[in-house]
Amino acid sequence: MADENKSDIPDNPEDAVAPDAMDGHDIPINEPAGDETSFSDAGAEMAPETAGVAGAAEAMTPEEQIAELKDKLLRALAENENILRRAKREREDAAKYAAANFARDMLTVGDNLHRALAAIPDALRAGDDATKSFIEGVDMTGRDLLSVLERHGIKRLSPLGEKFNHDQHEALFEVPTTEAAPGTVVQVVEDGFMIHDRLLRPARVGVAKAAPDEGESEGHAVDTSA
Repeated sequence: MADENKSDIPDNPEDAVAPDAMDGHDIPINEPAGDETSFSDAGAEMAPETAGVAGAAEAMTPEEQIAELKDKLLRALAENENILRRAKREREDAAKYAAANFARDMLTVGDNLHRALAAIPDALRAGDDATKSFIEGVDMTGRDLLSVLERHGIKRLSPLGEKFNHDQHEALFEVPTTEAAPGTVVQVVEDGFMIHDRLLRPARVGVAKAAPDEGESEGHAVDTSA
């Protein structure tokens, strides 16, 4: 009896069949999925590219390989040098122009001092000693402010009589005149300022233009006689 039960057990466990499969349906075992790619297939797909690179390397002589590596090294060194120079320039610019916004706001203070001095009538300037001292103190404050700005690389632009420069000047109006060449600054409404080699504020000016000839003026005159 024991021998009959022993004979019913298969020698190989993989050949055993589940009880549910006793109805005649075969169950595949260890069959790979259709969408999986074997390592051998992946290696076969990558083989041409690897073989091409290896073939190109083998086709180069040692001298050519050395020349290629030297070229790559020089390019890397040049790129690194450019990065260092750019970083140095940006650091210098940050140090030079860091106070640009603050200086631009301080220019308004200087403008107000200048307007205050320009509004003082001559009679008040010729007043008593206290009034004269007060006016002189305001004037000295304005000059001291300009001196402080100049020590920090901020210079005033007062282009009266100079040729109009669109990079530094802002034309507000034109003045017909024969006393100055066309394009000459004949009036400065507001001084400009430079911070080192950059424009901080353009000078607002009036520019001369050619005056019309007398004949042209008479020709465009309206005849009002009836």
